[in-house]
Amino acid sequence: MKIIFNQSIFISIVIFLSFGCTVSEITQKTKDGFVKSKSYLTEKSKFAYEKGREQLGLSENTKSQNKAMTVAKKTFGEMPNGEKVSLFVLTNANKMQVSLLDYGATVKEIVVPNRDGKLENVSLGFSNLKDYREKSPYFGSTAGRYANRIAKGKFSLNGKEYQLAVNNGVNHLHGGERGFDKIVWNAKIKDVGTGVVFTMRSPDGDEGYPGNLVSKVTYTLTNENELKIEYSATCDKETVLNLTNHTYFNLAGEGDSTILDHQLTLFADKFVATDETNIPISISKVSGTPLDFTKPFIIGERIEQEHEQLQFGKGYDHTWVIRNEGGTEDNLRHAATLRDPGSGRKMDIYTDQPGIQFYSGNYLDGSYLGHSGKPYPFRSGLCLETQVFPDSPNHQGEKGWKSCVLKPGETYRHTTLHKFSVE
Repeated sequence: MKIIFNQSIFISIVIFLSFGCTVSEITQKTKDGFVKSKSYLTEKSKFAYEKGREQLGLSENTKSQNKAMTVAKKTFGEMPNGEKVSLFVLTNANKMQVSLLDYGATVKEIVVPNRDGKLENVSLGFSNLKDYREKSPYFGSTAGRYANRIAKGKFSLNGKEYQLAVNNGVNHLHGGERGFDKIVWNAKIKDVGTGVVFTMRSPDGDEGYPGNLVSKVTYTLTNENELKIEYSATCDKETVLNLTNHTYFNLAGEGDSTILDHQLTLFADKFVATDETNIPISISKVSGTPLDFTKPFIIGERIEQEHEQLQFGKGYDHTWVIRNEGGTEDNLRHAATLRDPGSGRKMDIYTDQPGIQFYSGNYLDGSYLGHSGKPYPFRSGLCLETQVFPDSPNHQGEKGWKSCVLKPGETYRHTTLHKFSVE
């Protein structure tokens, strides 16, 4: 009997055997010339099968890497002074899209497929510039100079006390009355890769902060359905800095549904406990509290519990302390996994920051009309903001608190990666 192997079958057998798969697993021919059995669904066999497809250039990953990605630019609106605001649309080979505004260096839309391949926007936002300027609760924006709260808007640096704008009760929030979210940034499409680089200058005394600051935010979309956000900044005078992105996510699709059925895992054993004004009072263990997301929990399962921290935040509005160990991606630590069981969408977040703020959309009240013209009801979006801890300028040198001070000659650098997939 003569046995004839074509190249695809031969390479697949070699790769299967080299990864410890048995010949008995290779029984059923597939349309691309590979063979498999039901046991192909085991992780080892699946890896070997896909590895073989990659080496022959048949893998969907290989095909998508070879496809061109695009960046389109158009006018989105005009500021009162006549300054144009632009929209940038990044599209990868899988038809995932990320739309960005130079106003606030903002993420306007993130369009990703569900398990059936249906593309939907999973980011809350507006369809016009006027609403971003007049109504936005930081939808998708870059928050700065200091994201999150500073107690009573005060901190001391080198023996000098600085008074910032007080714009959140008795505290300072997200950079003040005119934070980085309300600035039209300079924008440049990346020369290499699919992305946009936003830069802006914040003058000495801006909202009360010391030093001239130059900030840069780079958004990059990959063919692996990853959105990478890279922050950098320099100054000419010692200052404090904490930049983050304030996107509101709803993996079921932006519209009128809540995020209470989403499943969340936070890779953190501790959180930053706060007082009734959301200012830190301690770093506490999550164990035994409704803030324990060390294993997957449905967000709505415990959000209404009578726990002091939930009452202070009107739900979840806290910073979790990301573990130093654990899974990594591009040398970044795994901070969170968010799942929507209905759509099958999944988002993993990786970062080099020490904390992640989980905000459950507690102040969304139906008064904001989103992209689709539908009002955003209570808890219809959530934020997962990577950052240093709130009020860090007033905790410098304390154990467990990372410095937020930037000095002349230093460069502030941080990276956060959002990885989208389906299950």
